[in-house]
Amino acid sequence: MPTLPERPDLQRLRRQARDLQRAVRAGDPDALARVAAHHPGATDPETAPLPHAETAPVRPAAGNAAFPLAAAQLVVAREYGFASWPRLRRYLGTVAEHGWDSASAGVADPDPAGEFCRLACLTYTRDDGPERWAAARRLLAEHPGLTREHIWAAAAAARPGDVLRLLGEEPARASARGGPLRWRPLYYLAYSRAGGTEEDVLAVADALLAAGAAADDGYLFDGLPYPFTALTGVLGEGELGPARQPRHPHWRALAGRLLAAGADPNDAQGLYNTMFSGSVEHLEVLFAHGLGRPRRDAWQARVGDLIPSPAGLLRIQLRWAVEHDQRERVRLLAGHGVDVRSPFTGDGPAWAPGDGRTPVELARLYGHTQIEAELLAHGAPPPPPDPVAELIAAAFRADRPAVEALAARHPGVVDQARAQRPGLIVWAAARAPAQTVELLAGLGFDVNALGRADAPVEQEWETALHHSAGAGDVELTRRLLALGADPAARDRRFGATPLDWARHLGQPATAELLAEP
Repeated sequence: MPTLPERPDLQRLRRQARDLQRAVRAGDPDALARVAAHHPGATDPETAPLPHAETAPVRPAAGNAAFPLAAAQLVVAREYGFASWPRLRRYLGTVAEHGWDSASAGVADPDPAGEFCRLACLTYTRDDGPERWAAARRLLAEHPGLTREHIWAAAAAARPGDVLRLLGEEPARASARGGPLRWRPLYYLAYSRAGGTEEDVLAVADALLAAGAAADDGYLFDGLPYPFTALTGVLGEGELGPARQPRHPHWRALAGRLLAAGADPNDAQGLYNTMFSGSVEHLEVLFAHGLGRPRRDAWQARVGDLIPSPAGLLRIQLRWAVEHDQRERVRLLAGHGVDVRSPFTGDGPAWAPGDGRTPVELARLYGHTQIEAELLAHGAPPPPPDPVAELIAAAFRADRPAVEALAARHPGVVDQARAQRPGLIVWAAARAPAQTVELLAGLGFDVNALGRADAPVEQEWETALHHSAGAGDVELTRRLLALGADPAARDRRFGATPLDWARHLGQPATAELLAEP
């Protein structure tokens, strides 16, 4: 999966390649390890292939001293998930044409029409929330005429009369980028949360589509390789939750219009944003319009294999649903023929790794017996015996006798479990009963281990106490402190303590508990 930084810049990437070239020529061990991982043999003049570069390279005479820039560029490209340096350059050209800088969402516009657009729309920044859209509605009430000469504000406000008149004067306005966010009108309509009746919203959509607006309109937010399309905006939701990033008020009808007009139901970013709640209504709509079936649209041509195939997208959805006990979603996905048999392999996102486990193995691992039964009923093969998985599953059921029996039957299984899943207690704090956390701590799992609370993968993000503090779970926070959790521990992403998390996330009860001397 591509791992480009936000707002990627070709000149900065070129400097990275030159820095790598110099480090390799100097014999730096870390640089040589990077080359060995992504371009084996490049430092061997007898075996190194000639990589495609911006200028034709000359075969080196001998050793690291002649390591060519083209080889360094290839390593950098592969580290970011691209097959070659030219492929990376082409992608950056796509970013230049179709990118959007989210920083513009935080810049106030002195024009009331522009400021209305900025405030009315979901921007997938930290500023999203009801207060912003309420401010947009107040501004529209104070300046009811702001939509008359501003096609983007007219779309965001869902005013078909103004939209039709403006399009009648100049049909090309349907495809014009503008307003404070430099979006096209259909995009403002899809991302607006400022209201409008369903009839008016659909009338605006129909007018724009009839005038040539693209149903698959979208942008690459901050240069990342996952297009946020108009459909993405209609489906809404995301990491900040449905209160701050809700669906469009008329999402079902508007999504239907876009899909009928050619929007791709295999919307990678939309699927990601909507996977947290476990709801299935949007999936039913997308399946009705071809979700999971191969398609070729403009975005596939632009970003190619930088996003998973339709089948791959649904497998990611399946994994998340299995691990997060989203039973209805598992049933829907399995019923639509999503592969429930094969192990997860290959290069996946950090929260859905290709670790070789099957869906039913994951269900059993976390004690999701109903999901396991659902998968078996759809043809998933039963997993082979795995004492470590059985131990973890018993712990997640808080079944102490079963844990003790497994430990007695399989000497060393507890040590194996700790070695394989050192951060498991963080995931347990987020998903399992408090008794599971105590049971794992009793088995020697480090209560101050770093892990992820949103996905059961080994990634050193936060401690269990950070999670309980941020979630406002007073009882779990008390138990963790009693087990030896360190209130001064800092997470690896923000450098914050559990108390900082409680305060930042508005959890006064856990903040008060953690602030006690």
